Amino acid sequence: MILIAGPYRSGTGDDPALMEANLRRLEEAAWPLFQAGHVPMIGEWVALPVLRGAGGTGPADPIAAEIMYPTAQRLLERCEGVLRLPGESTGADQDVAIARERGIPVWFSLEDVPPSNLHE
Repeated sequence: MILIAGPYRSGTGDDPALMEANLRRLEEAAWPLFQAGHVPMIGEWVALPVLRGAGGTGPADPIAAEIMYPTAQRLLERCEGVLRLPGESTGADQDVAIARERGIPVWFSLEDVPPSNLHE
């Protein structure tokens, strides 16, 4: 499982359309990672439904602080790598720092992610 990390909320002014566009950019990496034999993961795929379940109205909701970054931290306990996409993002930078602390590989380009050998 490879965590795709990059801007989601950063630089959007909490505009839902801009956050959605950022999520779509993150998702563009999902298919190539899948084709390479990995399971792509984006923290928001997990965190946003959890946030809604907790009664949160969006990433700007005060309860989001208890869900958004902690979700990525929990996912990193199960990920074999992090793909850090370009763009300013405090959360993605935190993901990279955690990955490095745990000895998890970090790549900055899809081309650098090695294919999985689990499906050979």
